[in-house]
Amino acid sequence: MTYQFDFAALLPYWHEFLQGALLTLQLSAIATVLGFILGTLCAIGRADGPRWVRFLVATYVEVIRNTPLLVQVFIVYFGIATLGFHVGADMAAVIALVVNVGAYTSEIVRAGLESVHKSQLEAADCLGLSRTQIYWHVVLRPAIERVYPALTSQYVLLMLASSITSQISAEELTAVANRIQSDTFRSFETYIVVGVIYLALSFIVRIGLWLFGLVVFVRRRKLGTAL
Repeated sequence: MTYQFDFAALLPYWHEFLQGALLTLQLSAIATVLGFILGTLCAIGRADGPRWVRFLVATYVEVIRNTPLLVQVFIVYFGIATLGFHVGADMAAVIALVVNVGAYTSEIVRAGLESVHKSQLEAADCLGLSRTQIYWHVVLRPAIERVYPALTSQYVLLMLASSITSQISAEELTAVANRIQSDTFRSFETYIVVGVIYLALSFIVRIGLWLFGLVVFVRRRKLGTAL
């Protein structure tokens, strides 16, 4: 049995592929920024917060890391509607992605915080730096710089994982592909094209984060190790 590829049947849908790819990048960018903020705050709370804060953060991280993202997406999307709040699929997708990646970011950043030696804190204290200055210049920035490659990989995975939000009708790339293959009956060709697009998006996200690392982390720029 031979199969005749017909990619020409997908050409009329190029603008839909483009719109899906752009929405995928948009969802990923918003979730990355908000997830980083949430994860960093959780990491700080778990490292230096009171016992009840450490307990809450630890519970949040363990629950999220040990349940499927798809289940989390369903809980957010249908749970919010059950409570009487009506949000669109895209908003629910962002919330679910932020909650998910925030837990993973928390653990990555916490590892960076724990890598800061106590002697550095003592030296900063001897120099008369305030607690805020110590945490920002001696703890937080160096910690994030050390774990930046791991954060980069996590956010690339986040972009790929956003395909799961197609299950709640978020019109990202995978949802668009599902609709196109049902219209054209060219499933094989459609998902080959989508796979290539996701590969390109992964390179775009990685390069973008690499450039961001060059701007933010001067030492890594000098060493050529922004990722």
